Amino acid sequence: MEILQHLHPWAVTAIWAAAALVVATVACLPAFAAARRFARSRPIPETLVKRSEEPLRLLVHVLAVQAVLQAAPPGLAWMEAVRHLTLVLTIGAATWLGVRLVSAIGKGIILSHPSDIADNLYARRIQTQTRVLTSTAVLLIVLFGVAAALVTFPSVRLIGTGLLASAGLAGLVVGFAAKPVLGNVLAGLQIALTQPIRLDDVVVINGEFGRIEEITGSYVAIHLWNERRLIVPLQWFIENPFENWTRKSSEVLGTAFLWVDYSMPLGPLRAELARICGSSPEWDRNVCSLQVTEASEHAIQLRLLVSAADASLNWDLRCRVREQLVSFVAANYPQYLPRLRADLGESTVRLAAPEAHSPGEAENGSAAMPV
Repeated sequence: MEILQHLHPWAVTAIWAAAALVVATVACLPAFAAARRFARSRPIPETLVKRSEEPLRLLVHVLAVQAVLQAAPPGLAWMEAVRHLTLVLTIGAATWLGVRLVSAIGKGIILSHPSDIADNLYARRIQTQTRVLTSTAVLLIVLFGVAAALVTFPSVRLIGTGLLASAGLAGLVVGFAAKPVLGNVLAGLQIALTQPIRLDDVVVINGEFGRIEEITGSYVAIHLWNERRLIVPLQWFIENPFENWTRKSSEVLGTAFLWVDYSMPLGPLRAELARICGSSPEWDRNVCSLQVTEASEHAIQLRLLVSAADASLNWDLRCRVREQLVSFVAANYPQYLPRLRADLGESTVRLAAPEAHSPGEAENGSAAMPV
């Protein structure tokens, strides 16, 4: 202690800060080891410990240094600037910790509700709510952390006071500028609560067929059938109509259409359709029917209605049924395929046998041509 009395106050402060860092490091080691041992084989606690260890360690060290600086002798040069720096670092570490904790909780909930099962409707609902709420919470934490850090600067605080004093026009400008961000935040909360869409839902948007692949805090990524990605803002789903094929369940009814002649017997076709569905792994054993849905002046339209567990299987089943029934009709009843009939009656043109002509006349185009 007598040696410290002869040192410069900044040197004494630095020594105490180093000692505080050592104490914080030593204290963190057994604490985190015990936390890891307690959270082992538990999805949510284990994810929390892993994700929060780095920011929490940084926060503890910064708080230790901050405590030493607050106890430093007054009047030291640059002390206020260093204290301000450590305060900003404390806010940054706390913000980082908050983001990691929220993300860890969301990841733990998702891991505890896997969607790779047959009946995954409940799991997809939980995952959608978790992802959207996590993204919204992370955005709010970051905004709050940035605002808290900016408020520590006196110049920014004065600007904020001036803006509050004349908040009329400034409020309108800020409101219009922040409308897309706030609109997506509110849309995300509404989607998380009401769930018009969920992860892995099959949707049709403006004629594009695809599956919900990702829901973020600002947009939704849709995996289209041809491997493209359609990016749609969150707010669009609140303001526009769209088709959701798996809103209540993943079972889907699909149709295929055939045109055949009026004379086609329907009994063999119904029996063949039942045989095709019975031998198809895509069929869910619920719906397999054939109906005449239209009769034109040339042929009749047959609607083949089949069901499957999801949209992808239903698409494959519809293609299989259509292909095999066309082959069945072509192989067994080719005379009943759609055809055009014409009864010319008395107006039938009789083709006369061509007369003999010389080669020269034929070359000059004077030979009689068949009608």
